[in-house]
Amino acid sequence: MKFIGAHVKTAGGIENAPLNAKAIGAKAFALFTKNQRQWNAKPLTEDKIEAFKQNCKKSGYGANHILAHDSYLINLGHPAKEGIEKSRNAFIVEMQRCEQLGLTMLNFHPGSHLKKISQKACLDRIAESINIALDLTSNVTAVIENTAGQGSNMGFKFEQIAYLIKKVDDKNRIGVCFDTCHAFTSGYDLRTKKNFEKTFDEFDKTVGFKYLKAMHLNDSKKALGSKIDRHESIGKGMLGIKPFKFIVNDSRFEEIPMILETIDDRIWPQEIKLLYDLIQ
Repeated sequence: MKFIGAHVKTAGGIENAPLNAKAIGAKAFALFTKNQRQWNAKPLTEDKIEAFKQNCKKSGYGANHILAHDSYLINLGHPAKEGIEKSRNAFIVEMQRCEQLGLTMLNFHPGSHLKKISQKACLDRIAESINIALDLTSNVTAVIENTAGQGSNMGFKFEQIAYLIKKVDDKNRIGVCFDTCHAFTSGYDLRTKKNFEKTFDEFDKTVGFKYLKAMHLNDSKKALGSKIDRHESIGKGMLGIKPFKFIVNDSRFEEIPMILETIDDRIWPQEIKLLYDLIQ
């Protein structure tokens, strides 16, 4: 079964996220557990935690179909001492908030070298950051998101993601979220059946499907290999509708959260329905 949803808002309280997901017909959802553009956040209260859990239960969402996303400020490969320490501390807090909420996955962008250190040194720092966070938490999987490769961002090649997984000590708590827009603009074509199969054969060979824990279903405003991260509504961008039809009819993508981060949240109900209607 496919579990398609969207990255929903938490305005008014984190406990509203599952209700907002239910309202758009989502069978899965993603959320920020705190303001994604601020370092600090108020601790979660017992009332908020309990209300979130109850609303998830009432709305029919299990932890395996909920994808938390960390702050955009965090850079686990930061080249400077102050920056890496601040990012690591913030990431640990994000993992702990997932623990409190009963969530089992934290999605994150790997990190950036900021043109101050080598790509390998940056990847090593990211892996070390992941290991530190996993050692200090439990029951939460760190889910690496592939990137478009914009600027100095790492994680835009399958080999880079595989390198990180190899360096992580606890292989049971590391995974991957495959973003269709990021993959396309980093150079992986998905638009024809032949290229779609080629891309995912390479993913399986290099990374391994056993590590695929989630997907971001996004069309792209920018061209193949442009390394520019600009999402578009499903079927309205450079990817078109075909890759999404391939995905929803592929048994390799069963049972994982498949999350829309497309640009117009007003049409998410229609996009979710469109994706389900593509299933043959």
